Amino acid sequence: MSRKIIVAGGTGFIGQALCHQLLEQGHKLIVLTRDVERSQQLFSQKVTLAKWDGRSIEGWYHHVDGTDAIINLTGENIGSWRWTEAKKQRILESRLQSGAALMSAMAEVTRKPKIFIQASGIGIYGNRHDEVLDESSVPGTGFMAELAQKWEQSVQAAKDHGARVVYLRTGVVLGKGASYLKRVTLPFRYFVGGHLGSGKQWISWIHLDDQVAAILFLLERDDLEGPFNLSSPNPLPASEFCKILGRVMNRPCWLHVPSLVLKLALGEMANELILAGQRAIPARLLKAGFGFRFPDLQTALTNILTNKPGR
Repeated sequence: MSRKIIVAGGTGFIGQALCHQLLEQGHKLIVLTRDVERSQQLFSQKVTLAKWDGRSIEGWYHHVDGTDAIINLTGENIGSWRWTEAKKQRILESRLQSGAALMSAMAEVTRKPKIFIQASGIGIYGNRHDEVLDESSVPGTGFMAELAQKWEQSVQAAKDHGARVVYLRTGVVLGKGASYLKRVTLPFRYFVGGHLGSGKQWISWIHLDDQVAAILFLLERDDLEGPFNLSSPNPLPASEFCKILGRVMNRPCWLHVPSLVLKLALGEMANELILAGQRAIPARLLKAGFGFRFPDLQTALTNILTNKPGR
């Protein structure tokens, strides 16, 4: 069934892949964007582009009237640079302001969307070491955990407007062009690859194709709402992740960067994004019958780095 869907954050890494799949399925898309010219190059004439600043509803909120679903993927990149207090505030505000604007837009229209899908992250669980984390696990502590909680809370009013609300607690997304994969493969290309810190921290990852497929699955299933971990059923310790990466790239995995070096270079960001981890399991997706195309890391990386298909 064709739907009218608003995508906020449609020009990002996940957003672009999602929008192209939605278009292939015949949906009518409205993409909210700061840069209309760039978005025109990405999507040609296939989508309606609405300029917005991520904070206000002026000039675009009328698109919400009669829309079937809103998918909100907006948020400043958390791993682009060392965290300063100003950087952390921008990360927070980029999420909360966009959520508040979307809630205001829903309040203004008569025919309100029945589905609201909201980006979030597995960082909501905090650093829990070897604990297996599913959607019933309580939130943790730290900047990332507090950020994700506030991120989800920013759009809870969608329920009051009658929408089915889904929270995408996403892990590390792997795919061609992914910033994370660019960073971790670079040292391997120069034969100096290896794990960071102790290597015991868990990495919960997901292939971009499975990320998009899971969002589409949740969009169509009217019986599903609430939080969903979007990560492979097979998270790995960082040391094992790097060994498999080296194997796929035919490179050695031998270098160990001590935790102290990372803490001195990146501060709080190192503690929360690199040296900490979550052993997240997509329990609710699996129970709902979602099938992963790339459930194991070697298959996923082989597909991304060598173009070999998955199952």
